[in-house]
Amino acid sequence: MRLSRRALLRTALVAAATASLPTLAASQSAPQRAVLVTGASSGIGRTIAERLAKEGFYVYAGARQADDIAELSKIPNMKGVRLDVTSNAEISAVVQQIQRDGRGLYGLVNNAGIATGGPLVMTEDEELRRVLDVNVMGPLRVTRAVSPLLIASKGRVVTTSSISGILSGAMLGVYSMSKHAVEAFSDALGAEMAQFGVTSSLIEPGNYRSDIGKNTMSAAVAAAEKAKGTPFEAAMQNFVRAMGNYENYPAPDSVASAALHAFTSPTPRPRYMVVPAANQGLATIRKAMDELVQLNQGHPFSYDRDTLVKMLDEALAKLK
Repeated sequence: MRLSRRALLRTALVAAATASLPTLAASQSAPQRAVLVTGASSGIGRTIAERLAKEGFYVYAGARQADDIAELSKIPNMKGVRLDVTSNAEISAVVQQIQRDGRGLYGLVNNAGIATGGPLVMTEDEELRRVLDVNVMGPLRVTRAVSPLLIASKGRVVTTSSISGILSGAMLGVYSMSKHAVEAFSDALGAEMAQFGVTSSLIEPGNYRSDIGKNTMSAAVAAAEKAKGTPFEAAMQNFVRAMGNYENYPAPDSVASAALHAFTSPTPRPRYMVVPAANQGLATIRKAMDELVQLNQGHPFSYDRDTLVKMLDEALAKLK
C-alpha cells in the first residue's frame, strides 16, 4: 500500500519527534550540579555564590546569621544554610541537608576567612588561634566532611587564598601565615584526591572590596592603640593609614569568574592569581622569583642561570 505524501510527512515527523524524546528526557532528568560556598554572606563569597547560581549551579550558601541565610535563600538556585566553619555540628548538619536533597555535591568553595593586623610579637595566642581556626582548620573541617560526596561526583574544590599566601608583609603576618598554610592545604589535597578524579584549585585575590578589609581595619585600629608607646607605634600608624583605602577597592567580579572557570573548565588550574592592579601581580611574581633565587643560593646543588632559564621554559611549556 502506497502512502500519500502527506501521510509520509506525518509519519516522518512522528518518528523524528519520538526519536528526540529520550534525548529530551535525559536532559530534563540530568541532575543540577550543586556547590557549597562557605562565607557566602558578603564580599568574595557572596559574589562567587551569586555568579555560580546565575550560571545554573545549585548553591548551598553558608552564613552564620539568620538574616543573611534568609536573604541568600531568596536568590534563584540558592539555599542559605547555617554554617560556621569552626563548628563540626553545623558542618555535619549541612552535609545531612545536602544528602537529603539528593543532588549530591559537585563542588566546594572554601571561602570563609578572617584577618587581623599588628606586629607578630604583640599578637596574643588567642588571636592567633582564632585566625588559624577559621582560615586553616575551617577548610580542612569542611573538606573532610564533604569528601565522600566529592569523590562520588568526581568533583572539585576551590579554596580562596590570597596574594598574601605568597607575600608576607609587615603587620599582616598572622593573616599571611594562615594563607601560606592554605596554599599547602590545597596542593596536598590536589595530590591526594587526584586518584579519585577530584581537583583542587586556589584563587589568590589581590585587594578587592569585602568585609575582610573592614574587619582588618578594625583590628588594625585596635592594634595601633595597643602599640602606643612601643617600638611599633609609628609602623602601626602607617599601616592604619594604608588600610584606610579599603573602601575604594573594586568589586570582586573577577574572582567569581576565576571560580566559575575552576568549576567549568575541562582543565581547572591549580592556581588563579586575580588582581585588580598590575603592581599587585608584579609584587607577587617577584616574591616567588626571589624565593626561587634564595633557595638556589649557596649550596652544593645550586643551578646555574642557563639551567634555571631552561627550567622556566619547561614549566611554561606545560601550560600550552
